[in-house]
Amino acid sequence: MEDVNLIARHWHHLPIAEVVELLEGDREQGLDRFTVEQRLKEFGTNSITSHKEQGPFFRFLLQFHQPLIYILIVSGLVTAVLGEWVDSAVIFGVVLVNAIVGYIQEAKAVNALAALARTMTTEATVLRQGKKRRIPATELVPGDIVFLHSGDKVPADLRLFKVRDLQIAEAALTGESVPVAKDHGLHGHDTALAERRNIAYASTLVTYGQGSGIVTATGDATEVGRISHLISTAETLATPLTRKINKFSTVLLYVILSLAGLTIIIGLLRGQTFLDIFMAAVALAVGAIPEGLPAAVTITLAIGVSRMARKRAIIRKLPAVETLGSTTVICTDKTGTLTENQMTVQEIVAGGLLYTVNGSGYNPLVGQIAGPESTPAGPASPALLECLLAGLLCNDSQLMEEDGGWEVQGAPTEGALLTSARKGGLGLAELTANPRLDTVPFEAEHQYMATLHDAGHGAPRLIYVKGAVEAILARCGSQLDVRGNPAPLSSADIHGAVELMAARGMRLLAMARKEMAPETEGIYHGDLVTDLVFLGLQGMIDPPRPEAIIAVKSCQAAGIRVKMITGDHPVTAAAIARQVGLYNNLPSRHIIAPLTGSELEKLSDSEFIDRAEDTVVFARATPEQKLRLVQALQVRGQVVAMTGDGVNDAPALKRADIGVAMGSTGTEVAREAADMILTDDNFSSIEAAVEEGRGVFDNLTKFIVWTLPTNLGEGLVILTAVFWGVTLPILPVQILWINMTTAAFLGLALAFEPKEPGIMLRPPRASNAPILTHGVIFRIFLVSLLMLITAFGLFTWELSIGATDAEVRTAAVNAFVMVEIFYLFNCRSLRKSFFRIGFFSNLWVLGGAAFMFLLQLAYTYLPEMNRLFHSAPIELAVWIPTLAAGMIVFVIVEIEKWLWKKRRK
Repeated sequence: MEDVNLIARHWHHLPIAEVVELLEGDREQGLDRFTVEQRLKEFGTNSITSHKEQGPFFRFLLQFHQPLIYILIVSGLVTAVLGEWVDSAVIFGVVLVNAIVGYIQEAKAVNALAALARTMTTEATVLRQGKKRRIPATELVPGDIVFLHSGDKVPADLRLFKVRDLQIAEAALTGESVPVAKDHGLHGHDTALAERRNIAYASTLVTYGQGSGIVTATGDATEVGRISHLISTAETLATPLTRKINKFSTVLLYVILSLAGLTIIIGLLRGQTFLDIFMAAVALAVGAIPEGLPAAVTITLAIGVSRMARKRAIIRKLPAVETLGSTTVICTDKTGTLTENQMTVQEIVAGGLLYTVNGSGYNPLVGQIAGPESTPAGPASPALLECLLAGLLCNDSQLMEEDGGWEVQGAPTEGALLTSARKGGLGLAELTANPRLDTVPFEAEHQYMATLHDAGHGAPRLIYVKGAVEAILARCGSQLDVRGNPAPLSSADIHGAVELMAARGMRLLAMARKEMAPETEGIYHGDLVTDLVFLGLQGMIDPPRPEAIIAVKSCQAAGIRVKMITGDHPVTAAAIARQVGLYNNLPSRHIIAPLTGSELEKLSDSEFIDRAEDTVVFARATPEQKLRLVQALQVRGQVVAMTGDGVNDAPALKRADIGVAMGSTGTEVAREAADMILTDDNFSSIEAAVEEGRGVFDNLTKFIVWTLPTNLGEGLVILTAVFWGVTLPILPVQILWINMTTAAFLGLALAFEPKEPGIMLRPPRASNAPILTHGVIFRIFLVSLLMLITAFGLFTWELSIGATDAEVRTAAVNAFVMVEIFYLFNCRSLRKSFFRIGFFSNLWVLGGAAFMFLLQLAYTYLPEMNRLFHSAPIELAVWIPTLAAGMIVFVIVEIEKWLWKKRRK
């Protein structure tokens, strides 16, 4: 067994006798107990290794590992030192709630490997010491002989040596949309993983037939085990929002410390007492810290989560909401995401004529068959009816109506044939009139299926055959003309139709029949060698979703490029890409031709990055290649959203900036690795989520632009007071009152702001762009300066007319709050005039402003509030300049917006 690992990836190209010899197996007797025990020691159990993850407590502590949270913790500690226990408790409460929400949202993120390991827990039928036994799959070892039957989960990687009608669903591993017919022949050394028909892979599902194989790999050595390793080593990137908030918070931390240090230096130079200097520095630090920002981020994202859930997008990790708004490239799967995931016959060739089939999916009541002149074909086309009848009778599947929808019990391709027959007027009556007598099931070796039917009344019995075009044509000697009469076989015309239909991405099935003697009871392969009558072709495809076509167009208008990564055939992938519009409005450098996994394998790293950027469609991509494609796009600075539903998609889903898993057809492994789950598996839901993500980022930006002038203004007021050597206009506890109450009742109302028109007509934000642009930074400083003038001016005026310290500070606090209330209406749109967005379009803002005004009345006039916050009742006349200041700031900001817009024209 020493050489096994050297060729572990190439069992498909070795003769089975050599495989058995290398694995020291025995096809007749199986392994003995001693050999099994030795190999269990050597190779380990047939299970995927659980990689050590961070414990729940450590993951909870990591929620506090953010610069902004550090600032809040320091703020809480400072207020506790000052004896302001209520305020300290509020700040620590905000920190704790933020951590709990983040932990809950991300708690399941570490379960991807555990889910993958669970896919391996099953039983297997194995040959041991000459006897068939049913054992736990974990006890399998290389060299074991395993038997597969319909409904079994493949327990390990197997090299098949015997098959009968064996079909295995490998979509979760390879992306192949229909079950794969298996064989036991040899395949080329470089055959792609999805095309190795003589290999059965662990965790895939047997849908039909039976087979036998020898175990070539177990546990971590299997294909699904390698994917487990990719998941565990794939780096989870910080989201754009997380990176920007961390950078912003770090800068803010340095600014606060610098201003506090400057306050201390100025105080010392003026000869003030150390206690006064320390209190001023603390007041400045507390004022400059945006205590409400973490809560605002969490709540705004949570509101986005709620909105997305109503659009069938479930968010597992809060920052993923905003990441969607930053997305520049969407790498999407084809089957079920861009397409209906329901095979549909779209074209039929019969009697030398081409017919089109309307409608999509399995619903036989929607759509009809139209002839060359776009007229209903009807019963006047005998050749067409015979072609449809062959698809109806030579069929092992059933079409069922369940819960208002149509489903297929059986193979998708057979479901498509049943649907087209029903659209042509055939159904139960024809099945009853032509009872089946015998069947030759589909085998990969022969590439066809045949059934024998009794037409009754002493008529010849009929064999109906369907299968691959080449396999059927080689057995035909004639064909039906349009009237249903025998005619010479026109192979050239048929091949011409095949090429045209295949170029449109269709899967083709040929139909034929043969008359047999009335006494015929059974059929064999020998009966099907010659003299078949060619009936026609049925071309089918999994059609694109109409809403996906619209969504792709919307994404392209928003500057988001859409790429397809699929396990399907390149021609089929390119046809669907063309139909959904992936090739529309591409830059000249983009490559139209699909790039296959085998072609990707031959590229150097630099070539790979270039082709990842410029290619639109990738077909037959392996899990490693999907992961590399995501990494290559990220190297070019792209923010990548990746969709997937299979085990093979999980590593790329985890590495992508935003991983999107399918909810209804996706594997648990894919869902656990993803940031977002689509409950309807629909690409249009991604587009809606991107739009929502852009709205979330807009609202977060509005909150930051609204709150920072207050923090900066408070800091400037403290710094000015220290510089002039006057008493502090606002105390630390009053600063906390302003920051916490206005953030809760004013700022958070911006989280409910509706999305602005044209949000999906803007290009994506650059991944390295800061949260705040130069224009909004200017506005922040402008409003901060206006707050300084208002608060310090009112404070100085009240002092000059003999007001007490408590009264002048109350006036200053009210000045800050009134300016914030009026400025809130400015911030409902950063560039559009408040009067253009609708006064009543966000009732939360109106309610928050009214409630905050009532709170300020309580702060000013209630004795208990006066005691807690060192405030005092003020004369009614003092409110006039306070309210006037707020209105003046509102007008100035609206003028600044108008001037900015005028400069842009």
